[in-house]
Amino acid sequence: MVQLADGAVDGKRGRGGRRGTVSWRGIPFAEPPVRQYRWRAPRPVVPWPGVRECYDYGNAPVQDKIFTARGAGKFQPRSEDCLTLNVFAPATTSVTPRPVMVFFYGGAYILGGTSTPIYDGSYLARLRDVIVVTVNYRVGPLGFLDFTDYSTDDRQFDSNLGLRDMVAGLEWVQRNIAEFGGDPKRVTIFGESAGGSAVLTLLSTPAAEGLFSGAISQSPAPDLFVTRENAQLFADEYVRLLKDPTRRKGTERDEPPLDPEEVARIIDGASATELLAAGNKLLGFTRAAKISDAIPFSPVVDGDYLPLSPLDAARVGQTIPVPTIVGNNKDEGELFARFWDILPDSTQALVGIDDKEVIEQLEILYPGKRDDVRLAADATFWTPTILFAGYHSEHAPTYVYRYDYAPALLKASGIGATHATELLALFGIYRDPIGAGIAAAGSWGSSKRISATMQSRWTWFARTGVPAPDWPAYTRDDRRVMILDDPPRVERDPDGARREAWERVHQMVNA
Repeated sequence: MVQLADGAVDGKRGRGGRRGTVSWRGIPFAEPPVRQYRWRAPRPVVPWPGVRECYDYGNAPVQDKIFTARGAGKFQPRSEDCLTLNVFAPATTSVTPRPVMVFFYGGAYILGGTSTPIYDGSYLARLRDVIVVTVNYRVGPLGFLDFTDYSTDDRQFDSNLGLRDMVAGLEWVQRNIAEFGGDPKRVTIFGESAGGSAVLTLLSTPAAEGLFSGAISQSPAPDLFVTRENAQLFADEYVRLLKDPTRRKGTERDEPPLDPEEVARIIDGASATELLAAGNKLLGFTRAAKISDAIPFSPVVDGDYLPLSPLDAARVGQTIPVPTIVGNNKDEGELFARFWDILPDSTQALVGIDDKEVIEQLEILYPGKRDDVRLAADATFWTPTILFAGYHSEHAPTYVYRYDYAPALLKASGIGATHATELLALFGIYRDPIGAGIAAAGSWGSSKRISATMQSRWTWFARTGVPAPDWPAYTRDDRRVMILDDPPRVERDPDGARREAWERVHQMVNA
């Protein structure tokens, strides 16, 4: 039992492979964002009497049921009342406060939740003597649509709700983590995919300053944000889809502007199921219209809560100047090519490039059978990540990696070191029943070593701000990258020709 600022919480000791840990799951860090607080910034949680039993995860954010699977035939309940977090700690008492690692999940900002089994922080907490916190945030239309243009005195709306949820979670950590034995002065945020993008966005969010001392961004898509102009288009179309689910229109706005009172009546009166269905239709609208912001549910560069995109903030020196690890996986795109077709194809990735010489150069650099997949992944993930790293390194220590490790089974399938596979090593899943089968198929020893490599470097960074003595900082003058493999190694400017070609592309598109 732990006494927090808002009330007492009781946790559970781990069993079996999680023996030696304690977890507190489903702790509310904000008031439920329901009814009149739908599409509002998170509010302080109401203190509770007695002891709250925090034995299981809270509700998953509203999303399609299939994405909340916890096992065969088992799904996490979904609800708008989802603002909870989880704390994983070693069962032993430490003489000094432990470093804290706060994780944000991926899912393209349209799905995800902390109850996903791969995000269990028990193994990492026990093996590396750290406190792990995983935070739920609102996704999809409830987390990232911006209705602020329709605010009135009677009905206010806030922007960037999912991002504000993350900040509220970090504020909770600052207030409470010492009671779990954590050090509020050594808080490292980390996340993968949309969670990695969220880390870069938090680095660009003024309200997050002072809430963390280090950042780790795994496989981010740094351009995963929405412009103010597109945010207005998405909000308008979404309300019209809620009003008329049979609607089939393009991007033209040839109807009278929506009345704010009607907007409030429509979106406040809809059920969570109706909101989700309209969100899925908005995804289809965005894809069919080939809008420049490929996913309508992302942080909005509103000039206020999020003044600049992560790349622009880094470029002008306005990211929060904390040590940062950032990187990608070698075969990032294979997951999407096989299981989730959301990446732009090679033609879309080259939109806006008029220089035939650059296009020919890219065609030479991506000649293979699977290079359309790599080109799309490089355009979405790797290129903007390397650009961000170069800019951020000008005013904070920055460390870049490429994750190359793939167990024999994934190599044989051709998936390789694809998107999210580094999570298996980081969270110790190769020794959990979920991932043991992958490791056992010819990679038992190497999977154990890569897990140790990932966990030791991530947690040493959380302790010291430096991932390892043999991991040099990245600069634009000395582009040394840690290749995370078995064994790890350092390379100078890997895929440098591709990097230079893509930098030319960015210069043209942003000219």
